[in-house]
Amino acid sequence: MKCPPFVLRILHRLCLYNGANVMDPTRPPLPNFFIVGTGKAGTTSLHDYLGQHPQIYMSPVKEPSYFASEIRAANLSGQFQRHVQKQSRELPKRLKDGLPVKPLGWLAFEWEDYLRLFQGVRDETAIGDASPSYLWSETAAQNIWSRVPEARIAMVLRDPAERAFSHYLHQLAVGLTKATFREHIEACARGGHRTIGTLYPFLEIGLYHQQVKRYLDRFPRDHIRIYWYEQDWRQPLRLLADLFQFLDVDPSFQPDISRKSLERRAPRWPGLSYFLKKYNVWYPLRALVPPQWQPSLSKIAFRRGQSLVMDPKDRQYLVDYYREDILKLAALLDRDLSAWLWVAQRPIT
Repeated sequence: MKCPPFVLRILHRLCLYNGANVMDPTRPPLPNFFIVGTGKAGTTSLHDYLGQHPQIYMSPVKEPSYFASEIRAANLSGQFQRHVQKQSRELPKRLKDGLPVKPLGWLAFEWEDYLRLFQGVRDETAIGDASPSYLWSETAAQNIWSRVPEARIAMVLRDPAERAFSHYLHQLAVGLTKATFREHIEACARGGHRTIGTLYPFLEIGLYHQQVKRYLDRFPRDHIRIYWYEQDWRQPLRLLADLFQFLDVDPSFQPDISRKSLERRAPRWPGLSYFLKKYNVWYPLRALVPPQWQPSLSKIAFRRGQSLVMDPKDRQYLVDYYREDILKLAALLDRDLSAWLWVAQRPIT
């Protein structure tokens, strides 16, 4: 017989559910809210801004991805594992506990590794994990509900074609691909990829209908906040005030939003950039450049902002790919999403 939800919540409060003994003062508390995605929709900035609030504790690692059961070492491509290993070198200064870190430690595969991210919680009342993989993942909504059934869930949805183009630019900038955008999306659309890397789940991330529905099916509607990238990021302080209120912390607090995370950019010479980063040449070379010259080097090496525009033919390809899912999402949320079906050039944000 299925256990009623209210019984599960009582068990959770008594710390008997799923073995989570949060009454033990030696164990870190669990997060009580999750920024679940989507990727390339400002979640890195949200993580940084939320972390400035005195009543909010954010995991020192963004995207630990513990609750996405698909994201485990055996499912990662070799290229993606190498990328995560580079990220993991930053862990000692993030965790600051003097304990050893694992080669792929940036991704928390084990429960004890995940709890370690929250050992720094003091008197903060809102404790957060920002992992965009939780929206795409078929398992994360259920896994989060199982551990934290009263969690607050926040998501930011973005035009899926523009999201894909931004994702591609990021992969290009960090040396994960050297293909053109059209070559890349056609390779992704051919399918057959099941190891997590540059090709999968690149397009699947933008299929929001079932992703959103999984959370609506499990969590009370008033525990879910959905934001819209094109609309809500126009007024970031208003977005943050609403999110603070949703998390039951002081909504009048205004974080410093002058720094925007993950600036939109792409290498001028993708093939050269890919080679230098694949063979670990780029960063040692950059270290040889005096600090005062590095901004000039970056301007030479990368194109930015307004110069990075998706070809209308590529947008048409993606609009056709996402059309049915966009219409289903519009019906699910009773929202006009016709702007996502336009093929004309979109404004750069």
